[in-house]
Amino acid sequence: MGDPRRSKNTWNKPAHPWQKTRIDQEKIWRRAYGLGSKSEIWKMTSLLKKMKDQAKILAAGAGDQIDKEKYQLLKRASKLGLIKEAEGLDAILGIPVETVMDRRLQTIVFKKGLARSMKQARQFIVHQHILLGNSKITAPGYIVHTGEETLINFVPHSKLASADHPERAILVRAPKSAAQEQKEAERRNAPRGRDGKPFRRPLKRAPRKN
Repeated sequence: MGDPRRSKNTWNKPAHPWQKTRIDQEKIWRRAYGLGSKSEIWKMTSLLKKMKDQAKILAAGAGDQIDKEKYQLLKRASKLGLIKEAEGLDAILGIPVETVMDRRLQTIVFKKGLARSMKQARQFIVHQHILLGNSKITAPGYIVHTGEETLINFVPHSKLASADHPERAILVRAPKSAAQEQKEAERRNAPRGRDGKPFRRPLKRAPRKN
């Protein structure tokens, strides 16, 4: 028996650490959802995998206990907003990872317009500016239930509760000039090394004097 004071992770790392397709996809998710580390992705994928594994086992069984567990699994998935109430186990097997990522508190705070970017939404949550009902939630990866979406708001005594706060103002960027767009295109199309970084141009040195 392990030490009860040292809890273990409830999520699993990828089985193979070096898979280019998975690593590239994780980079896209990290940028799109403003994640702090890849472990946040692995938590969501582990949660989804457990639900799908349970759905596969229940789909092959029969009996009163199986029917009860099916009802509980479908109710939980619909409560988390992953499927609709009328859908069955096949809907659980077809849930993509993006659906789970969209149910994170950080994502919903951004989509509700309480923050102007995913990273800012993460900052507001971690700094205890977001209230879920009567509780402060400081975990950006908290899975929001369908009945809790309307309860998300700023803490009343927080300065960010005012819509006129400068951190909540939507920034309007000036359009880029043709020269700036051309420079960015050259930077994107520049040859890169194995590490993905562009090659550095060699420094021009003055000729030596004899």
